[in-house]
Amino acid sequence: MALINPHINFNGNAEEAFNFYKSVFGGEFTQVVRFKDLAGPEFPVAEKEADKIMHIALTIGPNFLMGNDVPESLGPTNENENRSKIFINANSRDEADKLFNGLSAGGQIEGPIGDSPWGSYFGCFRDKYGIEWMVDYNPR
Repeated sequence: MALINPHINFNGNAEEAFNFYKSVFGGEFTQVVRFKDLAGPEFPVAEKEADKIMHIALTIGPNFLMGNDVPESLGPTNENENRSKIFINANSRDEADKLFNGLSAGGQIEGPIGDSPWGSYFGCFRDKYGIEWMVDYNPR
């Protein structure tokens, strides 16, 4: 069965926030990916955003707390809404497709499910109730 983990968007201070969360919860960072790590012709990154967090994951028991900095080009994250998403770790591509297609029905797809630049099978959407979801399958 899939695991559900929280994912939080930040306005440029994700690293600071996650270091604080680590000091409270303990655990280890399983991933820290900066925008510059993915930079290339197909994914240009502004110099001022190169060291910002594209993805970070902190283990908390069997679960993860995940987050990222929202690039300035997408506008600021409204800290009273649209700040968090529900992140689903699927056990297979088939399960990821089933969950993505089922939950996004009647909603708005923000990123179609498919192979991501960071190596997983990923998609994101807002369901018909306005809840934001991210579905990921990582075979590693």
